[in-house]
Order: sequence, then structure tokens, then C-alpha cells
Amino acid sequence: MSVSIVAARYAKSLIELAKEKNVLEAVFEDMKLFKDTADNNRGLMLALKSPVVRHEKKLGILKSLFENRVHEVSFAIFNIITRKNREAIIDSIAEEFIIAYNKLKGIQKATVVTPVPLTDELRSQFSKIVASATGSTIELEEKLDENLIGGYILRVNDRQIDASIKSKLNELKLQLAD
Repeated sequence: MSVSIVAARYAKSLIELAKEKNVLEAVFEDMKLFKDTADNNRGLMLALKSPVVRHEKKLGILKSLFENRVHEVSFAIFNIITRKNREAIIDSIAEEFIIAYNKLKGIQKATVVTPVPLTDELRSQFSKIVASATGSTIELEEKLDENLIGGYILRVNDRQIDASIKSKLNELKLQLAD
């Protein structure tokens, strides 16, 4: 079975448990914390994925890092996953949980890439445009790419609008080559 299917099943179970215990928001924050920690700490994920490191040691690592920082429901899932020898996919479970939570709450992620930081007015305009197109609450992620020269690239799910000057120059270059 693929990692994403297994991770999605664990995430779905965790969401159901968190809703039942009425701690959904706390567990969501914990999963974001774990995902950020895993993304910024390569050594953590190398240890969790290593077949050489024993499961007790992996649980000890998770315990020292997260036991006092996360809700008991979140830590209980870390414990269960470790006992089931699935600690290598905890980051995928956290990611799937965040996706499922956003879907449950009607939150849509959008990414806008610009050559300069957005002003509050532009940020608001992007959010309104995407919200009206998707009918969802928007969580806008901003990225900077100085190679764009000007304009923007907007990504929502698998759709992308490339209104960058770099893209327009490349199109013009192709037209002139023909």
C-alpha cells in the first residue's frame, strides 16, 4: 500500500478522534508544529526513517521533542504509529492531516510568487480573487522570486496563472523564433 494512502487513513482516524474528543484545533496546531519541525530538521526524519535505529529509540526522540509541547491526543498517535513501525511516515500523516483539516474547514491554499513582497492591498486583492473563484476561505502563501522581473504566478491546487513578465518575454522569444 502506498505511503499516501496509509498516511491519509491515519490522518482521517486522527481527525475523527480529535473531533470526538473536541480537541481538533489543538491537534491541528500540533500537526503543523510537527510538520514544520520535520521540514526544518533533516536529522529528525533521517532518524525516524532509519531501519538501524530501534523503535524504542525513535519513540524516545519523539517523546523528548514533543511530549510536553503537544496535546495528549497528538502524542498518543505518535506512540501508536511508533508501535506499528510506521514512524517513517509521520511527516506524511501530519501533511495529510493538515490537508484534511483544511478541506473540513473550507480553507483553500493559494501560492502567489512575485519579484517583490506584496503590499496589504495586493494581498487582499489576491485573496478576494481566489475566494470568489473557489468559494472557499483563502490561506495565501507568498514566495519571492527575483527572476520574474515583474508580474506574478498564482497557484491554486493544480491550476496556475502565469502573468509574469519573464513568461511573456519567453512567449515573445518563441514567436520571434518562428
